[in-house]
Amino acid sequence: MLTRDYFFDLPEDLIAQVPTERRGDERLLLLDKTSGRYEDMMMKDFPSLISSDCVMVVNNSRVRKARCYGVTESGGQVEFLFLEELEDHSWLAMVSKAKRQKPGRKYFFHDRNGVLVEEATIVEALDDGTRRVVFSHELDEDFFTRCGHVPLPPYIKREDDFGDETRYQTIYASREGSVASPTAGLHFTRDLMDQVRAKGVEILEVTLHVGAGTFLPVRSENIEDHHMHYERYTVDDEVASRLNKAKSEGRRIVAVGTTSVRTLESATGEDGLVKAGTGRTNIFIYPGYRFRTVDSLLTNFHTPESTLLMLVSALAGKDNIMRAYEHAIRERYRFYSYGDAMFIR
Repeated sequence: MLTRDYFFDLPEDLIAQVPTERRGDERLLLLDKTSGRYEDMMMKDFPSLISSDCVMVVNNSRVRKARCYGVTESGGQVEFLFLEELEDHSWLAMVSKAKRQKPGRKYFFHDRNGVLVEEATIVEALDDGTRRVVFSHELDEDFFTRCGHVPLPPYIKREDDFGDETRYQTIYASREGSVASPTAGLHFTRDLMDQVRAKGVEILEVTLHVGAGTFLPVRSENIEDHHMHYERYTVDDEVASRLNKAKSEGRRIVAVGTTSVRTLESATGEDGLVKAGTGRTNIFIYPGYRFRTVDSLLTNFHTPESTLLMLVSALAGKDNIMRAYEHAIRERYRFYSYGDAMFIR
C-alpha cells in the first residue's frame, strides 16, 4: 500500500484556524461504513445517532502547555515542545533549529514577566530527532503554567491566545500530559454529554497522552515502512471490566477520537479481552487491520497521507472515506483540530 494513495487536494481556507463561536455548533457528517452512504447533519444530532445500549469511550487526557521558549547563553530563542518526562526526571523534547541544538548547550526559561524560572541543558540527541533535556530542578506543572503556551498544531497559522486555553481542551480533560488535544472530544458540551447519558449510554474514560507522532507525516513511500512514535496510555480496572462485559453482551463500542481507538485496540488481547493497566503503544492501524473492540468512531477530518486518515480508512473502507471527504470538501466542511466532525457508524 502506497502513501500517495491517501492524498487529496484540500483548499487551504477549509483548514479551521479558530473554533466555532460556541462549542457544539460544528457540522457532522454521518457515514455508514457498510454502505458508504453519508448524510449532512449537525453535532447537536449526535445523541440521536447512537443507541441506548452503546458504550461510548472518551480520552480524558489534558493538554499541557508544553510549548516553551528557551534563551541560549548567546541570547537566541529556541522553541521546545516537551513531549514526555522520563523516569530520571529528564524530558524528551522536539526543538526548533534542531541541528544547532547539541548536547551541552544551556537554555534559560522565563515567565511572561521576564522572571527566570528554570535552567536546562541538552544532554542527548536521539536518532528520531528529539532531544533529552535535564533541568536544574525537577519540573512540576507550575513550570508549564508560568512558561508554557498551548501547543496548537502547525497548520494553525497564529499564536495561541487565552481562548485556546479552554477551547483546545475537552470538557472532561482531567489527566495532564498531552501535547495535542484529542480533538474529536472538543465538540462535546456538558448538555450534549447529558443527552447521551440520558439515553442510557454508558460513558467510559481511558487515557492516551498524545505525543510527537500526531505532528509527523508519513515520509515512507510504502505505508508498511512507517514507524509510529510511542505514546503512553492507561485503562483502569473498572473500565476494562465494563468494556469486557459490554462486549460479552454484544453491545457496540463507540470511540470518541482516534486516540481512544488506539488505546482500546492496544489494550485488547488476541483473546478479545481488554486488559487494564498502563503501557506504551506505537500501534499503526491501516486498511487490513482487524478491529478487536471498536465498532464506531466519532472523529474529525484528517490531513492527506496521514496515519489518522489511514486509521479511519481501516474502519470504514478507503473508498468510502475518500468519497465522503470529497463531499465534505464540496460542502465546505471545516478540517482538522478546530474543524467539523464525522461519525462513522
